[in-house]
Amino acid sequence: MKRRDFITTSTALAAGGLLSACNDNNRRAIDYSKIQEKKEKKLASIHVNYNKKVTLKLATSWPAHFPIMGTGVENFVQRVNTASGGSLEIKLYPKNTLIPALAVFDACSSGEIDIFHSGPYYWKGKNSAFSLFSGMPFGMTSEEINAWMHFGGGYELWRELYAKYNLYPMLGGNTNIQMGGWFRKEIKELNDLNGLKMRVPGLGGEVFAKLGVNPILLPAGEIYTALERGVIDATEWVGPYLDMKMGFYKVAPYYYSGWHEPGSILELSFNKERFSKLSIEHRAILEMASEEMNAKMTYEFQAKNSLALSELKGKGVILKSFPSDVISAAKKGLIDVVKYESAKNSDFKEVYKSASSFLNASKSYSDVSLKKYLTLR
Repeated sequence: MKRRDFITTSTALAAGGLLSACNDNNRRAIDYSKIQEKKEKKLASIHVNYNKKVTLKLATSWPAHFPIMGTGVENFVQRVNTASGGSLEIKLYPKNTLIPALAVFDACSSGEIDIFHSGPYYWKGKNSAFSLFSGMPFGMTSEEINAWMHFGGGYELWRELYAKYNLYPMLGGNTNIQMGGWFRKEIKELNDLNGLKMRVPGLGGEVFAKLGVNPILLPAGEIYTALERGVIDATEWVGPYLDMKMGFYKVAPYYYSGWHEPGSILELSFNKERFSKLSIEHRAILEMASEEMNAKMTYEFQAKNSLALSELKGKGVILKSFPSDVISAAKKGLIDVVKYESAKNSDFKEVYKSASSFLNASKSYSDVSLKKYLTLR
């Protein structure tokens, strides 16, 4: 009897344990199904947000269909539309069609537009450090600037400073090494620059001022007329391809190699608040498309400048290099400008320190690789 009671009790306890375990498993299954349901709802929500059509307004500082810079932005808009399956539409407004060419920074900062395409040195009046992100005289080439931005802390500094204006910048192209400009008269020595009126922006303009030049900032549409009528004596623009289209060779035959903008970047900057509210997918598409535009624009400048230079030679253009005393004075002038701006603006000092440190490290390798190779070939 005791043995039967023991067996009956043991069986009942075992059955109870199994039932309890089953109940726990059922509860875990129920809990898991609820978690899975929540995950599916969240994914569905993200999918809905991604497929909900979003429209952004982009204004540029360039005329409609302007070669390379303008057409590069047009291609960017098409790529974004294609990559997003039409869920992200960008409405493009060329120069002065919605926002004046040099008012796009403020318009994007305030939220009047969502994106702008221009050049950082145009905003040096807001913060002199901005001009350093466009490149500096005797500074980094396009390849070095891209490396500094991505792997040398450049992006972090740029975005930190732009965030104060509710902006989020991305690389949007690079002209690479620009030519030194078109001059109505030959520059034989440093004194020939004294009192010269020249259209030249950014840090390059400040250094030219140290050489006795009177730097003037003019919009693209006014440069040729000013040069033709003698309102200015010289102008720099970009490189052979765009310079030839501007027709400068018709009124200023002396064309000089450059040092003032060895790697001038273009920017694709977003209203920071608006960008942060986009879906993860849309932000990724915009970032990837901007990187593609940055690379392709640089390649296109290289390809078309090479062909245009040959054509300019056939038009009687006289290619020149600045005299050695001009180069020496320009390097000294750069040091003076950097000292002045660094003492006045801690942001400038910080950005210059980062950029110059990266440049010095890069030169140590470039001098034994690229420089040697170019000499050999």
